[in-house]
Amino acid sequence: MANLEQLINEKQAADTQWREQRQTERQTVTDTQDSEITRITTDPAAYARYLNMQADNLSYSPGNIALVMAQSPTATVFGTPERWRSMGRSVQSAELGKGIGIFARSEQGYVMADAFDISQTDGRELRKPPQLTDESKEMEGALKALLNYSVVPVVADTEMETPAFYDQSNLELAINPAYSDSEAFAAIAAEVAHSRFHKRGYNADYLRADCDLDAQSISYILCRRFGVSRDLPDLSKLSDLYRDWPPESRRAILDGIQDLSKKMGYSIEKDIKPPQRSIPVTRKPPKHNTR
Repeated sequence: MANLEQLINEKQAADTQWREQRQTERQTVTDTQDSEITRITTDPAAYARYLNMQADNLSYSPGNIALVMAQSPTATVFGTPERWRSMGRSVQSAELGKGIGIFARSEQGYVMADAFDISQTDGRELRKPPQLTDESKEMEGALKALLNYSVVPVVADTEMETPAFYDQSNLELAINPAYSDSEAFAAIAAEVAHSRFHKRGYNADYLRADCDLDAQSISYILCRRFGVSRDLPDLSKLSDLYRDWPPESRRAILDGIQDLSKKMGYSIEKDIKPPQRSIPVTRKPPKHNTR
């Protein structure tokens, strides 16, 4: 007769050991994530790489970007095997054991999963977002989408020495139409971000100087994503902006940058996406019953 009591005890012990091991692994990954988030928000070179990675992997959280940066200094575009399959690519057989640990959403919540850089995959060419050029129909649509994302009225001001400026006193976004489309795109993206940070004046803690790096970061991410030329933000005061901040507070700021960049970026793509060609339907005569 089987010793069920012993089998139950062994099962409970194995389950406890498995949970403790998973918890230890998760804590190790979280510590790695916190350490890299701190480095990103302290070291200008790391922050610059983070912006490029975030622009090229807009749907992934800053926490996962940080994990990839910590584990793979050469990674560019990454994804889980399931994500690559959805894009018509697959992980090379020789690379299957060389994944990068990230957090992925599942029915059980967030769990550890392996991600792979594009260099570890084969398959269909990646579809890139539309690349914007001056005086194009797509650029006009993108500028319209950006302006629609402003939460304050938009006015023209040809006397300004900058393409765009959010006036927090008058709660309006001023635009100088004399600048090129590319200059306007970069500036409007940043100033729209300022308008949303201020929340029509309801954010009493808003200070332009404190928020400008975040706004310029959003502008940079969108410009890189849509092929619009602009310089990196000024990162000379990066460490001062985040001085003495705990990792979770630093991550919250990066989360906000990613969230607004993603929403604005997807809104632009939706507005400038060419209409899908519909397949013509050939009308057939109805069938009649024969007597």
